[in-house]
Amino acid sequence: MELPWMVRTETGGRRAARAGNQGNRTPSANGIGRPGWTVLSILFLIPWCPGSAASQVRLCEGAVDHLRESAGMATVVEEENIDDWRLDRTIAGCRVTAAGLTRQSLRTEAAAFYDGLRDAGWTRTPDPQDAPNEASLRFRNRGVDCLFNVYDGGLLGTDAELTVDDERVPGPGQRRYNVLVLCTPAEDTEPGD
Repeated sequence: MELPWMVRTETGGRRAARAGNQGNRTPSANGIGRPGWTVLSILFLIPWCPGSAASQVRLCEGAVDHLRESAGMATVVEEENIDDWRLDRTIAGCRVTAAGLTRQSLRTEAAAFYDGLRDAGWTRTPDPQDAPNEASLRFRNRGVDCLFNVYDGGLLGTDAELTVDDERVPGPGQRRYNVLVLCTPAEDTEPGD
């Protein structure tokens, strides 16, 4: 189906087409008019536009790589609009829900997890304003800020949490633990902003 604004004419171009003068169409060699290619090009580029769902999910690539490769965790990645109280605005970002298995206490596993992040090149963000006593720490890597929270007990009750929990069933002597990650583009915050 061609829409009037997609039709190119030999006499008058798109302006004439919008005015109702359909004229002779100028197809390309493969039979598809050039404006159709323009629409396809735009649709192809949308995933790379800032704020698109695909670009939001890409923000979590570094976190997902670490969770899967280094920590051996099952993960689900979703787009998320994050209410960043530090900046007093909502930011397009992503969420990773992960589950892993350990033989250690949650406290020991959380310390090892954060040490692993540091060893992989993640650094604490300037003025992180996080909750270290609650196992929530904010790290930066590749121009992305991620808040990591290590927990156990299925606290979220989301479909993503249920999915990753099903993929990591504890065996004898093991316990399951979870990590929630919220990532946004890196931004420095000023106290009082």
